Amino acid sequence: MTLKTRLLVVSTAGLFAAAPAVARPLDGASTDVMIQGFHWNSASAGGWWNTVKNNAATLKAAGFTMIWLPPPSDAASTQGYLPRQLNVLNSSYGTEAELTAALSALNAQGVKPIADIVVNHRVGTTNWADFTNPTWSGCSAVARGDEWASACGNNDSGEGYAAARDLDHSQANVRADLKTWMNTRLKGVGFQGWRFDFVKGFAGGYVKEYVTDTAPWFCVGEFWPTNYFDANNPNDWKQQITNWVDATTGSCAAFDFATKGLLNDVLTNNNYARLKAADGKPAGGIGWWPSRHVTFVDNHDTGPSEACGNGQNHWPVPCTKVMQGYAYVLTHPGIPTVYWAHYFNWGLGSSIKTLMDIRKSAGLTSESTVSIQRAESGLYAAIIGGKVAMKIGSGSWSPGSGWTQAASGTDYTVWTSSGTTANVEFVCNNGTTVMGQSVYVTGSVAALDNWSPTTTKLLSPTAYPTWRGTFALPANTTVQWKCLKRDGSGNVVWQGGSNNTVTTPAAGGSITTTASF
Repeated sequence: MTLKTRLLVVSTAGLFAAAPAVARPLDGASTDVMIQGFHWNSASAGGWWNTVKNNAATLKAAGFTMIWLPPPSDAASTQGYLPRQLNVLNSSYGTEAELTAALSALNAQGVKPIADIVVNHRVGTTNWADFTNPTWSGCSAVARGDEWASACGNNDSGEGYAAARDLDHSQANVRADLKTWMNTRLKGVGFQGWRFDFVKGFAGGYVKEYVTDTAPWFCVGEFWPTNYFDANNPNDWKQQITNWVDATTGSCAAFDFATKGLLNDVLTNNNYARLKAADGKPAGGIGWWPSRHVTFVDNHDTGPSEACGNGQNHWPVPCTKVMQGYAYVLTHPGIPTVYWAHYFNWGLGSSIKTLMDIRKSAGLTSESTVSIQRAESGLYAAIIGGKVAMKIGSGSWSPGSGWTQAASGTDYTVWTSSGTTANVEFVCNNGTTVMGQSVYVTGSVAALDNWSPTTTKLLSPTAYPTWRGTFALPANTTVQWKCLKRDGSGNVVWQGGSNNTVTTPAAGGSITTTASF
């Protein structure tokens, strides 16, 4: 992202901070967790707004602070993604009265309702482009080059959408009516934020205008890149998504499709190394701009619905490994989203809630630090915020003494700090190695294996020949330590010179200590 965007984000956060008593999700260090409040088959079930209303108290008790709800307007498609009469709020999900009651129940529980805003495209009331409620006469509301031969608006500012008419957001009347719809109709029934659909179809600058003029509690855009996801080069998708967030000047977050793609690859092919970038940070969008990335395991498009195999299933995480995905997104930075079907239909609600409780009690946020301990075939392990440790994959790993297991399941475990330890990041520079050698750390306390040359405290070459690793040590303790190299035969090369010394901070704190070979 650009420096200009960063400055604007800081400026915007400052303006928000002066007014609300409670920080908004994009003000930074957000503790919010959102649930996607529907799946692909929800509209077909009938009475969905009533289902949501009846679960409002359950959502509050689970710890959800926001709920993303499906498109609320009249539409030509059952699921609502071919909007027709925007101002008509009767849909396949229920009547306007049922919608209003559901939103009232959610707001009463403190769960902010987020509307799915489909404004890239629209269908006519009876034909290609006879738009009513609101009415856009003539042909200028449709971008030039649309499949409708009579379209006479300006050129589209994004990708085309063949199933409906591409709207020309450069038209003042179109933008004005969309903002009136959001401010009057949607806010009027109780919505407090926006999830913008198919944002690659129109310029991000228009989203900024809509956000500025409607002042939502929260905004997130669906920028799902068109080109094939290359797990060897997630930066391509990260850059496309970040460019869109930049275009909104950071006023809107984006779903982290790069992290989604990496989780798909990792959980399918067992290559957990992909979760760690070359700079040692998380390899998805949360490694670049965590406060502006919304993480998820699956949604109504990518995954199944009520059971494995049904629904859209365009790009799912393996069904048996869904909880590994949640062990990752619910402990890591970003604003995590839980999928309704996973929570309510798949019998995973209790396990997911346990992870949410850990996130809340540890005070993890959208900007928590991540110290990746292992990232290799069959194993990913990390310490987040110095307070939570986790591992996914079949490989064995433990954060050591001073940690208490708080959650576990098939191929995932999460620990919390017991409150008597501090986290120390060890950095060994100039650790050049030959084939078969790795770099370890040992020292004067049991947590560092008491000067043992067979120490298990393995470091990672985050920026070779620099090696790093974070371990829990007794708090408020002076510790001596050294780096060493060891090969598969047990041959050891010690760091030269006198011992290194570090004094650990108070319990729960963290510190970095550095030495060189």
